Amino acid sequence: MDHSIDVPKRVSYIIERLIGAGYSAYAVGGCVRDSIIGKVPSDWDICTSALPQQTLEVLGKPNLVENGMKHGTVTVRYDDENYEITTFRSDGVYDDNRHPRQVSFVSDLREDLARRDLTINALAYNQRDGLVDLFGGAEDIEKGIIRCVGNPDERFSEDGLRIMRTLRFASVLGFDIDEETALSVHKNAHLLKNISAERIASEFNKLLMGKNAERVLSEYYDVIAVFIPELLPMVGFEQKTPHHVYDVWEHTVKVISFSPEDRILRLTAFFHDIGKPECFTVSPDGTGHFHGHPDVSERIAADVLRRLKYDNKTINTVCLLVRLHDKRPPAEPKYVRRFLSELGEELFPELLKLKRADAMGQSEFRRKEKLEYISELRRLYDEELEKGSAYSLGMLRINGRDIMSLGVRDGRQVGMILRKMLDFVIDGELENDRERLLACAKELALSDNAGI
Repeated sequence: MDHSIDVPKRVSYIIERLIGAGYSAYAVGGCVRDSIIGKVPSDWDICTSALPQQTLEVLGKPNLVENGMKHGTVTVRYDDENYEITTFRSDGVYDDNRHPRQVSFVSDLREDLARRDLTINALAYNQRDGLVDLFGGAEDIEKGIIRCVGNPDERFSEDGLRIMRTLRFASVLGFDIDEETALSVHKNAHLLKNISAERIASEFNKLLMGKNAERVLSEYYDVIAVFIPELLPMVGFEQKTPHHVYDVWEHTVKVISFSPEDRILRLTAFFHDIGKPECFTVSPDGTGHFHGHPDVSERIAADVLRRLKYDNKTINTVCLLVRLHDKRPPAEPKYVRRFLSELGEELFPELLKLKRADAMGQSEFRRKEKLEYISELRRLYDEELEKGSAYSLGMLRINGRDIMSLGVRDGRQVGMILRKMLDFVIDGELENDRERLLACAKELALSDNAGI
């Protein structure tokens, strides 16, 4: 198989300058892997036998960022692009399953590649030597296999985050995990307890959005449970309803697979039914019910996302979608407007995508009816937007100043009158016409029930 790689001109220039000065230099890691796979690399990393100061001397200082030099890395900037150049190195003993106690600079490329996590990432390339593949990474790419460099127990004990990286690459690339590596992933999953929440969340996001997420989550739920133990009650929990043919966890990973590759939607799919086991009841005829599970799922989602240090916007959006995922308003304009009022214009179609994925992850019982209902909600949503229907306070043709001009001074009362106006408009009882709204507001302001 031809492994020639189209290296960008600036990368080739850097490599050739270093080689011309008597050093070894290669493009290395993910950029080589992606090029072999046929993907366009997002960035290009370069490794060299030159020490950081020697790299500075070869390339000249004007375009270089010197921070990171103690770790062996300098950054060169050309045409608004940054290129990291790192000296070959060998890691010392790892004390915390994450960081080596010391890093030694070496002159041998083999030592540098041997310290890397996976064979598909232990690849180097320059135009003089071609592909340097000392651990079978190219063959693993051809076979679609994720495999550790050397002994997987050693690789994972050095850096526990490599466990999540292994799962992430399997999910994103659609590769199988080598048997020895897979056994080690399960065996060493507890090492994730030593990894920061932010780093785990970053890898978890990428895993969820992979094309092979369903399979990875199904086979390695025990690994995910190290940092989200709340998922364990879902595993094997039978739903006992004609709407479902899968247990709660199987249903969840199905919904994830049917969801668009969007971080918010896939996080929502992960959490949407996580509260079901806590809410389970059985009717006299043996049918299972999960009344109130969206609220419980929302609470659990908020707890987990906060623990994993997600930003507030992500937490709030996921929780809102989880809370509303099972809501089924009648497919009529006023209910769609009310739903729009809860969700907003941007999230309404996202919730419908989740609902569709949810339906596809259930049994075929009434599936056609469910999908037709979702399509009708979408049609009505588009229709309401086209008409410019009001569904939020900001869309009303009157505002707080107008209410205050009627003599209402209490801020709370102003807000309640505006909310009442919006309810009338949403329900179709009042047109969003300034004069009519003012007349109705005046009537409310003068009545004893203005605050109702």
